Amino acid sequence: MAKKTHVATTINGEPMEFLCEARQSLLEVLRDNLAMTGSKEGCNNGNCGACTVLLDGQPVDSCLVLAVEAEGAEITTVEGIADDSRLHPIQQCFLEEAALQCGVCTPGFIVTAKALLDRNPTPSEHEIRFQLAGNLCRCTGYDKIIRAVQDAGKRMAAEARGASTTTNGSPARQQQKQAT
Repeated sequence: MAKKTHVATTINGEPMEFLCEARQSLLEVLRDNLAMTGSKEGCNNGNCGACTVLLDGQPVDSCLVLAVEAEGAEITTVEGIADDSRLHPIQQCFLEEAALQCGVCTPGFIVTAKALLDRNPTPSEHEIRFQLAGNLCRCTGYDKIIRAVQDAGKRMAAEARGASTTTNGSPARQQQKQAT
């Protein structure tokens, strides 16, 4: 029996601990040990992107990361993208743009796109295509996926503007406060 290693990490905002063998990939542990099956095993050699997760905010192919490397890290899987009450804009836009078919590649695209939009909510088409280059889709082509990412970026930017207006009040309201 192989020796198991204790790993303490944070997954989708929740502190987690698990035991794994030194040779197990993060993908194997997520799917087999923790029942988080959103990340898909497409190629198991880092070529398709279906297993992409965020490791400390950076997209990585979880099939290429050893689970023991997750010690102390923050991991976000596709299961952690939506909040309790609604889908994340990237998920909603994938649905609205019909940017998915069989669904194997979808989690990787969504996680990778989220990382891009977190850094730059208004990326150019070239930036989107460059960022998503490590994710392969054999069903849809890429145009609908690109449109979904662009639309999600616009929604996220609009939500951010709305949140700052809600937080700070409208300029007219701020002027009114200053006058009183």
